Amino acid sequence: MANKRLKRTGMPSDLCERLNKYQIVSCQDFLSLSPLELMRLTGQSLQKVFTLVKTVSAACAPKMVTALDMKTARRSQPSKAFFPTSLIGLDELLHGGLACGTLTEVTGPSGCGKTQFCIMLSVLATLPIDMGGLNGAVIYIDTESAFSAERLVEIARNRFPEYFSSEQNLIEMTRRIHLSRELTCLDVLKRVESLEDDIIMNGVRLIIVDSVASVVRKEFDTRLQGNLLERSNLLCREAAMLKFLAEEFSIPIILTNQITTRLSQDYTGLSQLNTGAGVAPMTADSGVNLDEHSGYTTAALGNTWSHSVNTRLIMQYLDYHRRQVKVVNQIHP
Repeated sequence: MANKRLKRTGMPSDLCERLNKYQIVSCQDFLSLSPLELMRLTGQSLQKVFTLVKTVSAACAPKMVTALDMKTARRSQPSKAFFPTSLIGLDELLHGGLACGTLTEVTGPSGCGKTQFCIMLSVLATLPIDMGGLNGAVIYIDTESAFSAERLVEIARNRFPEYFSSEQNLIEMTRRIHLSRELTCLDVLKRVESLEDDIIMNGVRLIIVDSVASVVRKEFDTRLQGNLLERSNLLCREAAMLKFLAEEFSIPIILTNQITTRLSQDYTGLSQLNTGAGVAPMTADSGVNLDEHSGYTTAALGNTWSHSVNTRLIMQYLDYHRRQVKVVNQIHP
């Protein structure tokens, strides 16, 4: 909540503009300053500064609600509670689709269709509500340069041929998907921390980060001293900001992850790699050639990250043409 923009706290717009010149844009930036610094930067008296601090503090402090309030709010807005994936079996398991206001992780071996799934969801999010969509824009953060505009159009035309037979509908859909290519951990974090204004200005109803693991695993060798702690801190900051955005704007956020392998105790001579929650038995279809007693696959990034997501979906190979999606855990706020 401390990352909330000052312009959304009720502070006068002229003061927001003045503070923005000093790179003071969030509640955290504002509340980190002393009263004397705030007097100097705002040009206000000490009494008015205290009033501003009180206003900003109230705006970013978590509001206390009862369980009944949460239940009533979800029931009063059923159309906003879930985002159907259009995959009937999956939506049934998810009780209606991907829960808005939560983080959903999609993990699985390379090439199993995680990016294609995300592209399909991007198309769905732009559709009218009466077609199962969210009638909004999409922010797609691509860390692997895997997003393809051609594939986007192909999926749209194949899934909804009648609707996208109209060139106007196709153009409108592509305009609503905002792609951002970020290739370092710091770039991704900065982009996530700047999303609030984009969500408001563009009417964003879905955020996708594809993938979280790719940049993290390239930059952090957890065998080196201090790297594991630094990685965990970065992931915690990223997850906290994404959770705030999901809850604040009641939107679903999709994150893709990679898999890692944990070797059994009996598999001597080999080190044990990082593990996370939601393990799945390793099979030949997983694309990793290990004996079934030697190890198993699990989502990458470890326990700290696995506890940050609300729902974890694991994609697996059934055969060359078919994939299976498993719901491993589902925790709604």
